[in-house]
Amino acid sequence: MIKKKDKKSPEENTAIIARNKKALRDFFILNTYEAGIALEGFEVKSIRDHKVNLKDSYARLKGTQLFLYNMHISPYSKGRTEDINPTRTRKLLMHRREINKIAGKLTDRSLTLVPLNLYIKKNLVKVELALAKGKLKRDKRRDIQDREHDIEIKRALKNY
Repeated sequence: MIKKKDKKSPEENTAIIARNKKALRDFFILNTYEAGIALEGFEVKSIRDHKVNLKDSYARLKGTQLFLYNMHISPYSKGRTEDINPTRTRKLLMHRREINKIAGKLTDRSLTLVPLNLYIKKNLVKVELALAKGKLKRDKRRDIQDREHDIEIKRALKNY
């Protein structure tokens, strides 16, 4: 009897390298998109070693292309370290129709593009971008109150 190979689900083929927790705290997430990144060889090695930081990074539309700013990738320790800019601007790779769709949404409202996750999917480095709207101080306070309220409910149910 011949056994069929089970196809793996897409979640099993991904390994999350970095998360941008600050973006989840500071923005309302409206839509998410997946984009590839144009990287150099040593940057890929550093990413595989989890030496990347998404804090304070953002994406912008320049002409008809997307670029990622302020993503810090530390230089690879076993490689050449001179003349390397860890926070250089990196080009994001997406289909033209997706970029046009994002461009239309960015011009309509006060929205921004923020990277949420950096992960490896089938040996390719990908970024999960979010179309986001900034939170006000009162919104952040409301989130803290809701979180504390949920914790109190869980404690009460646990003791009950």
